[in-house]
Amino acid sequence: MRRLRQVAHLLLRIEDSPHRTALAFALGVFIAFFPILGIHTGLALLIAFVFRLSRLALLAGCWVNNPWTIAPMYTAGTLLGCALLGVPSEGLGSVRWDLSGDAFYASLWHGLWPYVMPYIVGNLVLGAFCAALVYGLVRSALLRRQQPAAHA
Repeated sequence: MRRLRQVAHLLLRIEDSPHRTALAFALGVFIAFFPILGIHTGLALLIAFVFRLSRLALLAGCWVNNPWTIAPMYTAGTLLGCALLGVPSEGLGSVRWDLSGDAFYASLWHGLWPYVMPYIVGNLVLGAFCAALVYGLVRSALLRRQQPAAHA
């Protein structure tokens, strides 16, 4: 909860319109769900540069994906993808973690290969949904924050 308050405080201090700040944060959240690992920060900075959006808001949204949240986020996205594409999710536990060497990698490949498309589709859909939700929430909060200042 403390981290959430820190992000909220950070977003409230950005000197940009509520729309642009919320858009930057929402794009960051979408990037957090982006299925290609290892490019989130670079992608966020590139988008911030190209569209002249707040780097701070984009990175704050992007870093929703971190070592503590990555497994639940990508698992939820993969399960959503399975549901959307009609792929049974029971096989997700078929990897033999007790093997080693080539046998382990073969088990990993055969166990996870059917879930590549559900992983991609599910995380993109879940990312878009979460980005839209966060955009509305952040924009609304920023607009409410501006109203008392306008009335004073």
